[in-house]
Amino acid sequence: MSDAWRRTVVVLGVASLLTDLSSDMIYPLLPAYLAVTLGAGAIGLGAMEGAAEATSSLLKIASGKLADRVSRRKPLVVMGYGLSGLMRPLIGFAVAWPVVIFLRVVDRVGKGIRTSPRDALIADVTPSEARGRAYGLHRAMDNAGAVLGPALAALLITLGVETRAVFWWAAVPAVLVIVVLIFGIRETPREPSVTAMTTERAPLRELGPSYRRFLLVVVVFTLGNSSDMFLLLRLGEAGLGPTGVTLAWGAHNLVRTFATYFGGKLADRFDRRRLLTIGWALYALAYTAMAFFDSPVSIVVLIVAYALHYGAVEPTERAIVADLAPASLRGSAFGWFHGSIGLAALPASALFGVLYASVAPKAAFGVGAALALAAVIGLVTLVPFGRSPARSA
Repeated sequence: MSDAWRRTVVVLGVASLLTDLSSDMIYPLLPAYLAVTLGAGAIGLGAMEGAAEATSSLLKIASGKLADRVSRRKPLVVMGYGLSGLMRPLIGFAVAWPVVIFLRVVDRVGKGIRTSPRDALIADVTPSEARGRAYGLHRAMDNAGAVLGPALAALLITLGVETRAVFWWAAVPAVLVIVVLIFGIRETPREPSVTAMTTERAPLRELGPSYRRFLLVVVVFTLGNSSDMFLLLRLGEAGLGPTGVTLAWGAHNLVRTFATYFGGKLADRFDRRRLLTIGWALYALAYTAMAFFDSPVSIVVLIVAYALHYGAVEPTERAIVADLAPASLRGSAFGWFHGSIGLAALPASALFGVLYASVAPKAAFGVGAALALAAVIGLVTLVPFGRSPARSA
Protein backbone atom coordinates (compact mmCIF):
# COMPACT_ATOMS: atom_id res chain seq x y z
CA MET A 1 0.00 0.00 0.00
CA SER A 2 1.33 3.40 -0.95
CA ASP A 3 2.21 6.24 1.41
CA ALA A 4 -0.55 8.32 -0.24
CA TRP A 5 -3.12 5.71 0.80
CA ARG A 6 -1.85 5.64 4.35
CA ARG A 7 -1.62 9.41 4.70
CA THR A 8 -5.10 10.12 3.36
CA VAL A 9 -6.84 7.44 5.42
CA VAL A 10 -4.94 8.30 8.61
CA VAL A 11 -5.63 12.04 8.29
CA LEU A 12 -9.33 11.39 7.63
CA GLY A 13 -9.27 8.91 10.50
CA VAL A 14 -7.80 11.52 12.88
CA ALA A 15 -10.49 13.99 11.77
CA SER A 16 -13.18 11.40 12.44
CA LEU A 17 -11.60 10.50 15.79
CA LEU A 18 -11.68 14.12 16.94
CA THR A 19 -15.20 14.61 15.59
CA ASP A 20 -16.50 11.55 17.39
CA LEU A 21 -14.64 12.57 20.55
CA SER A 22 -16.55 15.85 20.41
CA SER A 23 -19.85 14.22 19.46
CA ASP A 24 -19.67 11.42 22.03
CA MET A 25 -18.92 13.78 24.85
CA ILE A 26 -22.51 14.88 24.19
CA TYR A 27 -24.31 11.87 22.70
CA PRO A 28 -24.54 9.58 25.78
CA LEU A 29 -25.84 12.48 27.87
CA LEU A 30 -28.57 13.59 25.47
CA PRO A 31 -31.31 11.05 26.36
CA ALA A 32 -31.29 11.94 30.06
CA TYR A 33 -30.77 15.64 29.28
CA LEU A 34 -33.79 15.66 26.97
CA ALA A 35 -35.98 13.48 29.19
CA VAL A 36 -35.15 14.91 32.63
CA THR A 37 -33.95 18.47 32.02
CA LEU A 38 -36.03 19.40 28.97
CA GLY A 39 -39.01 17.03 29.29
CA ALA A 40 -38.79 14.91 26.11
CA GLY A 41 -39.33 11.11 26.16
CA ALA A 42 -38.83 8.14 23.82
CA ILE A 43 -41.06 9.61 21.10
CA GLY A 44 -39.15 12.88 21.30
CA LEU A 45 -35.88 10.98 20.91
CA GLY A 46 -37.28 9.15 17.90
CA ALA A 47 -38.44 12.41 16.31
CA MET A 48 -35.05 14.05 16.89
CA GLU A 49 -32.98 11.22 15.48
CA GLY A 50 -35.35 10.58 12.59
CA ALA A 51 -35.47 14.24 11.54
CA ALA A 52 -31.71 14.63 11.92
CA GLU A 53 -30.88 11.55 9.86
CA ALA A 54 -33.46 12.29 7.16
CA THR A 55 -32.03 15.78 6.66
CA SER A 56 -28.51 14.40 6.57
CA SER A 57 -29.52 11.70 4.11
CA LEU A 58 -30.87 14.02 1.44
CA LEU A 59 -27.66 16.01 1.60
CA LYS A 60 -25.54 12.85 1.33
CA ILE A 61 -27.15 12.10 -2.03
CA ALA A 62 -26.67 15.68 -3.24
CA SER A 63 -23.10 15.99 -1.94
CA GLY A 64 -22.21 12.64 -3.49
CA LYS A 65 -23.24 13.83 -6.92
CA LEU A 66 -21.53 17.17 -6.36
CA ALA A 67 -18.33 15.35 -5.38
CA ASP A 68 -18.36 13.68 -8.82
CA ARG A 69 -18.94 17.00 -10.59
CA VAL A 70 -15.98 18.86 -9.10
CA SER A 71 -12.26 18.20 -9.38
CA ARG A 72 -11.56 18.13 -5.62
CA ARG A 73 -13.51 16.49 -2.80
CA LYS A 74 -11.55 18.08 0.08
CA PRO A 75 -13.52 21.38 0.30
CA LEU A 76 -16.78 19.49 0.85
CA VAL A 77 -15.17 17.37 3.55
CA VAL A 78 -13.79 20.41 5.40
CA MET A 79 -17.09 22.28 5.12
CA GLY A 80 -19.08 19.36 6.52
CA TYR A 81 -16.82 18.73 9.50
CA GLY A 82 -16.68 22.45 10.28
CA LEU A 83 -20.45 22.92 10.35
CA SER A 84 -20.99 19.96 12.70
CA GLY A 85 -18.28 21.15 15.04
CA LEU A 86 -19.88 24.57 15.29
CA MET A 87 -23.34 23.25 16.21
CA ARG A 88 -22.67 20.71 18.96
CA PRO A 89 -21.50 23.03 21.77
CA LEU A 90 -24.57 25.24 21.22
CA ILE A 91 -26.73 22.44 22.69
CA GLY A 92 -25.46 23.60 26.07
CA PHE A 93 -27.38 26.85 25.63
CA ALA A 94 -30.71 25.20 24.74
CA VAL A 95 -33.64 25.79 27.10
CA ALA A 96 -36.26 23.65 25.28
CA TRP A 97 -36.03 20.27 23.59
CA PRO A 98 -37.20 21.53 20.14
CA VAL A 99 -34.09 23.74 20.10
CA VAL A 100 -31.94 20.66 20.68
CA ILE A 101 -33.70 18.95 17.77
CA PHE A 102 -32.89 21.94 15.54
CA LEU A 103 -29.22 21.96 16.55
CA ARG A 104 -28.98 18.19 16.13
CA VAL A 105 -30.46 18.50 12.62
CA VAL A 106 -27.96 21.21 11.63
CA ASP A 107 -25.16 19.07 13.08
CA ARG A 108 -26.30 16.29 10.75
CA VAL A 109 -26.38 18.71 7.82
CA GLY A 110 -22.63 18.86 8.26
CA LYS A 111 -22.44 15.09 8.26
CA GLY A 112 -24.55 15.01 5.11
CA ILE A 113 -22.13 17.30 3.33
CA ARG A 114 -18.94 15.45 4.28
CA THR A 115 -19.73 11.72 4.34
CA SER A 116 -20.07 10.79 0.67
CA PRO A 117 -17.10 12.86 -0.58
CA ARG A 118 -14.95 11.48 2.25
CA ASP A 119 -15.70 7.82 1.51
CA ALA A 120 -15.26 8.44 -2.23
CA LEU A 121 -11.89 10.05 -1.52
CA ILE A 122 -10.78 6.95 0.39
CA ALA A 123 -11.85 4.75 -2.54
CA ASP A 124 -9.97 7.03 -4.99
CA VAL A 125 -6.60 6.47 -3.31
CA THR A 126 -7.00 2.84 -2.20
CA PRO A 127 -6.42 -0.26 -4.39
CA SER A 128 -9.40 -2.62 -4.55
CA GLU A 129 -7.61 -5.38 -2.64
CA ALA A 130 -7.04 -3.06 0.32
CA ARG A 131 -10.43 -1.34 0.57
CA GLY A 132 -11.57 -3.43 3.50
CA ARG A 133 -8.47 -2.43 5.46
CA ALA A 134 -8.84 1.22 4.44
CA TYR A 135 -12.43 1.49 5.61
CA GLY A 136 -11.70 -0.70 8.62
CA LEU A 137 -8.86 1.57 9.73
CA HIS A 138 -10.94 4.69 9.19
CA ARG A 139 -13.93 3.29 11.06
CA ALA A 140 -11.67 2.07 13.88
CA MET A 141 -10.22 5.55 14.35
CA ASP A 142 -13.73 7.01 14.16
CA ASN A 143 -14.87 4.62 16.87
CA ALA A 144 -11.79 5.34 18.97
CA GLY A 145 -13.07 8.89 19.26
CA ALA A 146 -16.35 7.45 20.45
CA VAL A 147 -14.41 5.69 23.22
CA LEU A 148 -12.49 8.77 24.30
CA GLY A 149 -15.50 11.07 24.18
CA PRO A 150 -17.63 9.29 26.82
CA ALA A 151 -14.54 8.71 28.97
CA LEU A 152 -13.72 12.41 28.93
CA ALA A 153 -17.35 13.31 29.62
CA ALA A 154 -17.44 10.89 32.55
CA LEU A 155 -14.25 12.44 33.93
CA LEU A 156 -15.66 15.94 33.67
CA ILE A 157 -18.91 14.89 35.38
CA THR A 158 -16.93 13.17 38.15
CA LEU A 159 -15.01 16.41 38.65
CA GLY A 160 -18.31 18.23 39.15
CA VAL A 161 -18.75 19.79 35.71
CA GLU A 162 -22.42 20.30 34.83
CA THR A 163 -23.92 18.62 31.75
CA ARG A 164 -24.30 21.92 29.91
CA ALA A 165 -20.62 22.72 30.47
CA VAL A 166 -19.62 19.30 29.08
CA PHE A 167 -21.37 20.31 25.86
CA TRP A 168 -19.29 23.50 25.74
CA TRP A 169 -16.01 21.61 26.24
CA ALA A 170 -16.86 19.61 23.10
CA ALA A 171 -15.88 22.66 21.04
CA VAL A 172 -12.15 22.06 21.61
CA PRO A 173 -11.70 18.85 19.52
CA ALA A 174 -14.15 20.25 16.95
CA VAL A 175 -11.77 23.12 16.22
CA LEU A 176 -8.77 20.78 15.94
CA VAL A 177 -10.57 18.82 13.19
CA ILE A 178 -10.47 21.79 10.82
CA VAL A 179 -6.74 22.30 11.38
CA VAL A 180 -6.01 18.62 10.72
CA LEU A 181 -7.99 18.54 7.48
CA ILE A 182 -6.72 21.80 6.03
CA PHE A 183 -3.05 21.00 6.58
CA GLY A 184 -3.16 17.19 6.37
CA ILE A 185 -5.09 16.30 3.21
CA ARG A 186 -3.20 16.46 -0.08
CA GLU A 187 -5.61 15.76 -2.89
CA THR A 188 -4.66 15.46 -6.56
CA PRO A 189 -7.30 17.16 -8.74
CA ARG A 190 -9.31 14.68 -10.81
CA GLU A 191 -11.40 14.92 -13.95
CA PRO A 192 -15.07 15.60 -13.08
CA SER A 193 -17.53 12.88 -14.09
CA VAL A 194 -19.26 13.62 -17.39
CA THR A 195 -22.16 11.35 -16.40
CA ALA A 196 -22.72 13.17 -13.11
CA MET A 197 -22.58 16.53 -14.87
CA THR A 198 -25.03 15.61 -17.62
CA THR A 199 -27.54 13.59 -15.59
CA GLU A 200 -30.24 15.73 -13.97
CA ARG A 201 -30.71 13.40 -11.01
CA ALA A 202 -28.14 11.52 -9.02
CA PRO A 203 -27.41 8.70 -11.52
CA LEU A 204 -28.80 5.68 -9.65
CA ARG A 205 -29.63 3.90 -12.93
CA GLU A 206 -26.07 4.31 -14.19
CA LEU A 207 -24.74 2.52 -11.12
CA GLY A 208 -26.00 -0.85 -12.38
CA PRO A 209 -28.40 -3.61 -11.25
CA SER A 210 -26.02 -5.29 -8.78
CA TYR A 211 -25.52 -2.03 -6.95
CA ARG A 212 -29.27 -1.34 -6.85
CA ARG A 213 -30.07 -4.82 -5.49
CA PHE A 214 -27.41 -4.41 -2.81
CA LEU A 215 -28.83 -1.01 -1.90
CA LEU A 216 -32.31 -2.54 -1.54
CA VAL A 217 -31.24 -5.12 1.04
CA VAL A 218 -29.24 -2.50 2.94
CA VAL A 219 -32.43 -0.43 3.21
CA VAL A 220 -34.36 -3.44 4.56
CA PHE A 221 -31.73 -3.94 7.25
CA THR A 222 -31.75 -0.24 8.10
CA LEU A 223 -35.52 -0.24 8.64
CA GLY A 224 -34.85 -2.39 11.68
CA ASN A 225 -31.70 -0.54 12.72
CA SER A 226 -32.98 2.29 14.92
CA SER A 227 -30.89 5.01 16.53
CA ASP A 228 -28.43 3.92 19.22
CA MET A 229 -30.11 6.55 21.38
CA PHE A 230 -32.57 3.82 22.37
CA LEU A 231 -29.74 1.63 23.62
CA LEU A 232 -28.64 4.50 25.83
CA LEU A 233 -32.22 4.92 26.98
CA ARG A 234 -32.33 1.19 27.77
CA LEU A 235 -29.18 1.55 29.87
CA GLY A 236 -30.71 4.44 31.79
CA GLU A 237 -33.95 2.58 32.43
CA ALA A 238 -31.95 -0.40 33.69
CA GLY A 239 -30.84 1.76 36.60
CA LEU A 240 -27.47 3.15 35.51
CA GLY A 241 -26.83 6.80 36.32
CA PRO A 242 -25.18 9.29 33.92
CA THR A 243 -21.66 8.12 34.77
CA GLY A 244 -22.60 4.43 34.42
CA VAL A 245 -24.31 5.01 31.07
CA THR A 246 -21.33 6.98 29.80
CA LEU A 247 -18.82 4.31 30.84
CA ALA A 248 -20.94 1.46 29.43
CA TRP A 249 -21.18 3.30 26.13
CA GLY A 250 -17.44 3.86 26.17
CA ALA A 251 -16.92 0.10 26.60
CA HIS A 252 -19.31 -0.52 23.69
CA ASN A 253 -17.28 1.81 21.48
CA LEU A 254 -13.99 0.27 22.57
CA VAL A 255 -15.17 -3.13 21.38
CA ARG A 256 -16.52 -1.52 18.23
CA THR A 257 -13.13 0.10 17.54
CA PHE A 258 -11.23 -3.19 17.56
CA ALA A 259 -14.04 -5.00 15.74
CA THR A 260 -14.06 -2.60 12.78
CA TYR A 261 -10.26 -2.63 12.49
CA PHE A 262 -10.00 -6.41 12.32
CA GLY A 263 -13.26 -6.72 10.39
CA GLY A 264 -11.77 -4.56 7.65
CA LYS A 265 -8.88 -6.98 7.31
CA LEU A 266 -11.31 -9.91 7.06
CA ALA A 267 -13.22 -8.07 4.33
CA ASP A 268 -10.08 -8.22 2.15
CA ARG A 269 -9.49 -11.93 2.82
CA PHE A 270 -12.95 -13.43 2.44
CA ASP A 271 -16.05 -12.93 0.33
CA ARG A 272 -17.42 -9.62 1.50
CA ARG A 273 -21.08 -10.49 1.20
CA ARG A 274 -20.72 -13.64 3.28
CA LEU A 275 -19.02 -11.57 5.97
CA LEU A 276 -21.88 -9.06 5.81
CA THR A 277 -24.49 -11.78 6.37
CA ILE A 278 -22.62 -12.76 9.53
CA GLY A 279 -22.70 -9.17 10.75
CA TRP A 280 -26.41 -8.75 10.12
CA ALA A 281 -27.14 -12.10 11.79
CA LEU A 282 -25.17 -11.01 14.88
CA TYR A 283 -27.26 -7.85 15.00
CA ALA A 284 -30.48 -9.90 14.90
CA LEU A 285 -29.20 -12.15 17.68
CA ALA A 286 -28.26 -9.20 19.90
CA TYR A 287 -31.61 -7.47 19.42
CA THR A 288 -33.46 -10.70 20.14
CA ALA A 289 -31.55 -11.09 23.40
CA MET A 290 -32.24 -7.47 24.40
CA ALA A 291 -35.95 -8.18 24.04
CA PHE A 292 -35.79 -10.84 26.77
CA PHE A 293 -33.21 -9.61 29.30
CA ASP A 294 -33.86 -6.73 31.69
CA SER A 295 -31.25 -6.75 34.46
CA PRO A 296 -28.60 -3.98 34.47
CA VAL A 297 -25.72 -6.45 34.12
CA SER A 298 -27.31 -8.32 31.20
CA ILE A 299 -28.19 -5.10 29.36
CA VAL A 300 -24.64 -3.77 29.73
CA VAL A 301 -23.15 -7.09 28.55
CA LEU A 302 -25.50 -7.26 25.55
CA ILE A 303 -24.86 -3.69 24.46
CA VAL A 304 -21.11 -4.22 24.66
CA ALA A 305 -21.37 -7.54 22.77
CA TYR A 306 -23.69 -5.91 20.23
CA ALA A 307 -20.71 -3.80 19.14
CA LEU A 308 -19.11 -6.89 17.53
CA HIS A 309 -21.51 -6.82 14.60
CA TYR A 310 -20.08 -3.51 13.43
CA GLY A 311 -16.80 -5.21 12.58
CA ALA A 312 -18.47 -7.33 9.94
CA VAL A 313 -20.77 -4.54 8.72
CA GLU A 314 -19.20 -1.07 8.61
CA PRO A 315 -16.01 -1.64 6.54
CA THR A 316 -17.61 -4.42 4.50
CA GLU A 317 -20.61 -2.42 3.30
CA ARG A 318 -18.36 0.45 2.20
CA ALA A 319 -15.93 -1.86 0.44
CA ILE A 320 -18.80 -3.48 -1.48
CA VAL A 321 -20.09 -0.07 -2.57
CA ALA A 322 -16.63 0.88 -3.84
CA ASP A 323 -16.36 -2.48 -5.65
CA LEU A 324 -19.70 -2.14 -7.42
CA ALA A 325 -19.47 1.55 -8.37
CA PRO A 326 -17.74 2.89 -11.51
CA ALA A 327 -14.74 5.04 -10.59
CA SER A 328 -16.36 8.12 -12.17
CA LEU A 329 -19.48 7.75 -10.00
CA ARG A 330 -18.04 6.84 -6.62
CA GLY A 331 -19.35 10.00 -5.00
CA SER A 332 -22.85 9.31 -6.27
CA ALA A 333 -22.63 5.65 -5.22
CA PHE A 334 -21.70 6.58 -1.67
CA GLY A 335 -24.30 9.33 -1.74
CA TRP A 336 -27.10 6.87 -2.53
CA PHE A 337 -25.72 4.37 -0.05
CA HIS A 338 -25.47 6.78 2.88
CA GLY A 339 -28.57 8.69 1.81
CA SER A 340 -30.77 5.61 1.59
CA ILE A 341 -29.59 4.43 5.01
CA GLY A 342 -30.40 7.80 6.52
CA LEU A 343 -33.82 8.06 4.88
CA ALA A 344 -34.71 4.58 6.08
CA ALA A 345 -33.58 5.64 9.55
CA LEU A 346 -36.50 8.09 9.75
CA PRO A 347 -39.26 5.45 9.84
CA ALA A 348 -36.92 3.06 11.67
CA SER A 349 -36.34 5.39 14.61
CA ALA A 350 -39.93 6.64 14.62
CA LEU A 351 -41.34 3.10 14.58
CA PHE A 352 -38.95 1.93 17.27
CA GLY A 353 -39.83 4.92 19.45
CA VAL A 354 -43.58 4.31 19.11
CA LEU A 355 -43.25 0.58 19.82
CA TYR A 356 -40.89 1.22 22.73
CA ALA A 357 -43.19 3.77 24.38
CA SER A 358 -46.64 2.49 23.40
CA VAL A 359 -46.22 -1.30 23.37
CA ALA A 360 -43.03 -2.49 25.08
CA PRO A 361 -39.27 -2.44 24.58
CA LYS A 362 -39.50 -6.16 23.72
CA ALA A 363 -41.74 -5.41 20.74
CA ALA A 364 -39.36 -2.75 19.43
CA PHE A 365 -36.28 -4.96 19.67
CA GLY A 366 -38.17 -7.94 18.21
CA VAL A 367 -39.18 -6.03 15.08
CA GLY A 368 -35.60 -4.86 14.62
CA ALA A 369 -34.31 -8.43 14.81
CA ALA A 370 -36.93 -9.66 12.29
CA LEU A 371 -36.00 -7.02 9.72
CA ALA A 372 -32.31 -7.86 10.10
CA LEU A 373 -33.07 -11.51 9.31
CA ALA A 374 -35.15 -10.42 6.30
CA ALA A 375 -32.12 -8.47 5.05
CA VAL A 376 -29.92 -11.56 5.42
CA ILE A 377 -32.36 -13.53 3.26
CA GLY A 378 -32.43 -10.72 0.71
CA LEU A 379 -28.65 -10.51 0.52
CA VAL A 380 -28.34 -14.27 -0.03
CA THR A 381 -31.00 -14.37 -2.76
CA LEU A 382 -30.56 -11.04 -4.57
CA VAL A 383 -26.81 -10.45 -4.42
CA PRO A 384 -25.06 -13.71 -5.45
CA PHE A 385 -21.95 -14.63 -3.51
CA GLY A 386 -18.62 -14.90 -5.26
CA ARG A 387 -14.93 -14.51 -4.55
CA SER A 388 -14.92 -10.89 -5.71
CA PRO A 389 -17.97 -8.70 -5.20
CA ALA A 390 -17.15 -6.71 -8.33
CA ARG A 391 -17.41 -9.76 -10.62
CA SER A 392 -21.15 -10.12 -10.23
CA ALA A 393 -21.85 -6.51 -11.25
